[in-house]
Amino acid sequence: MTWMVTGGAGYIGAHVVRALQEAGLEPVVVDDLSSGHRGFVPAGVPFVEGSVLDGGLLSDAVDRHGVEGVIHVAGFKYAGVSVQRPLHTYEQNVTATAVLLAVMADRGVDKIVFSSSAAVYGTPDTDLVTEETPKYPESPYGESKLIGEWLLADQGRAAGLRHTSLRYFNVVGSGHSDVFDTSPHNLFPLVFDALLDGRTPRVNGTDYPTPDGTCVRDYIHVADLAVSHVAAARRLAADEAIEPVYNLGSGDGVSVGEIMSTVARVTGIDFTPEQGPRRPGDPARIVASGDLAARDLDWAMRHSLEDMVRSAWDARNTDRG
Repeated sequence: MTWMVTGGAGYIGAHVVRALQEAGLEPVVVDDLSSGHRGFVPAGVPFVEGSVLDGGLLSDAVDRHGVEGVIHVAGFKYAGVSVQRPLHTYEQNVTATAVLLAVMADRGVDKIVFSSSAAVYGTPDTDLVTEETPKYPESPYGESKLIGEWLLADQGRAAGLRHTSLRYFNVVGSGHSDVFDTSPHNLFPLVFDALLDGRTPRVNGTDYPTPDGTCVRDYIHVADLAVSHVAAARRLAADEAIEPVYNLGSGDGVSVGEIMSTVARVTGIDFTPEQGPRRPGDPARIVASGDLAARDLDWAMRHSLEDMVRSAWDARNTDRG
């Protein structure tokens, strides 16, 4: 079975592509390279350069490669920037998803795994987020991901689309030395860039009601996440029961202070992070239960925090070398 991975040249998408290969499934990548990298796509994997907004391009890719299912990872993923660029965010994340679903319906492709986000929850008032926690997104990005979930659900009711949405929390690490996070907004790249440039990383807020005063977040390894995408695809292909949404979370989380200490230990660069004020709207703790995904999607926290930091650092330095 061939699975089309939109955004398959990006950090997360490239890991999904390789996990599909390792599972004996055939991927084809569609990516406009706006944030992805052609070099992240393994040799021999068909690559279609173009936008998910281009229905003709998608239709041709489905027909040419015999696509039977889609893993939709492509999108504009910068929550903070989305506040300044709401129309762009909705075009990339909502309009593009609607175009994709229309092509799938036209071509008889009825299986999709959707890349959603913890941003759909906004600032939850609970210590442990479950799939039933109320959704109050606080950015156009979070809103667009929630609308994406609604689109899938509506198309499921209207046309029999088989679907599931995976809500990611903080995705870090690397499962392959030649694939790494290049986002200018994520914590690990920001910290690594600072260290490599001779600057001191910064912590925003050290007076939260947490064990060390810094925010607690849910960090998951990208390779673990990729495994669950494959499990979801296989479950859809086998026509097995599947939930409409799953959280991919650790159940406990780690603090930003712990991240900084682990980075110092792994890199061998001794530093004391600069202390800045809290950022408006940053909750003290966001941690999710991954129990449903563990039950159905082979979800497990297979990597320690040190594994996450070391794999990310090694991949980043392989690129610089």
